[in-house]
Amino acid sequence: MSISTFAISQSAPFGKAPKGERLELIEKSPNYKDGKFRNIHFTPVIPEGYTMIGEIYRTFFKRTSRKFPTDSIPSVKTNLFNLPLDSNMVVWFGHSSLYMQIDGKRFLVDPIFSKRATPLPFGVNAFKGTNRYTAEDMPEIDYLLITHDHFDHLDYNTVKALKSKVKNVVCGLGVGTYFESWGYSPNKIIEKDWNETYNIADNFKIHIVTAAHGSGRGIINIDKTLWVSFIIESPSMRIFLSGDGGYDAHFAEIGRKFGAFDVAFLENGQYIDSLNSIHMAPEYVIKAAKDLNAKRIFPIHSSKFVLSRHAWDDPLVRITRLGAKANIPIVTPLIGEAVNLNDSTRVFRHWWEGIN
Repeated sequence: MSISTFAISQSAPFGKAPKGERLELIEKSPNYKDGKFRNIHFTPVIPEGYTMIGEIYRTFFKRTSRKFPTDSIPSVKTNLFNLPLDSNMVVWFGHSSLYMQIDGKRFLVDPIFSKRATPLPFGVNAFKGTNRYTAEDMPEIDYLLITHDHFDHLDYNTVKALKSKVKNVVCGLGVGTYFESWGYSPNKIIEKDWNETYNIADNFKIHIVTAAHGSGRGIINIDKTLWVSFIIESPSMRIFLSGDGGYDAHFAEIGRKFGAFDVAFLENGQYIDSLNSIHMAPEYVIKAAKDLNAKRIFPIHSSKFVLSRHAWDDPLVRITRLGAKANIPIVTPLIGEAVNLNDSTRVFRHWWEGIN
């Protein structure tokens, strides 16, 4: 590692590796072996026959047809302070960032309100029209849910700006080290392993469940913290939040254990069709939804950043076509649009059509 690379990696946005009591707890996890967290099954990051350098070049430097929209992405801005707290609502901010109100509790999932999906001063800019919200637009948050520590899910500037508004942080083992180093009180941080549960109240739970992915910020601390999916099980709803992750047998296991989900927020973007072990292409999103017994799919992880090389609208074009074929409703609101989760009959327009 060069001196400049080492210096950058030691800056605040990159965080620090878990140590002390936190590391001792991590080392007791059955999912932590030989100094790293492991997926249940082998999950290659790069397709067979390809190289990391080649993939980086093809993704970020080689010209690909329609990888970026030439027009602004349509969006709206909802005043979150005016949403009745007794309503079950969700607002999508693009990529995997979500605000939810469920049975009187406010949740914020993987928020990134920065202009870039990296703390570096270059690269991976948000699409025009997608950065409508800031931390100031958020009401008080009961539970900030972080699925893993990659830059596009755990954004330093965003979580620092949210600190005074967040009552609790729920995350995988080790991720709490970032929040503690960024000034969050340890009393606010709830770190869990796969197949553990945090009880909010009677008949109101957050289940931390398996995902097939990885962790690390840049080239440091690779797989030293745990990546997770979440299930919110409230008195009136059961919701699945995939975070990032590939297709594997865990979806069927979760479906057998928990039964049907009212809605599944599933990663559907930034994929490579030849590799679905850490990011799912739309065909595998449909498989996962069927395994989960999901009544509706809310596709996420698209429409804000380029982190792969498919056309920017390919995830939405394919998932809506496949959803219609599988008779599974697809929830595709505008960025910033409030969606009533109790309304399962609403049909969403294809807002991406006509945008080059």
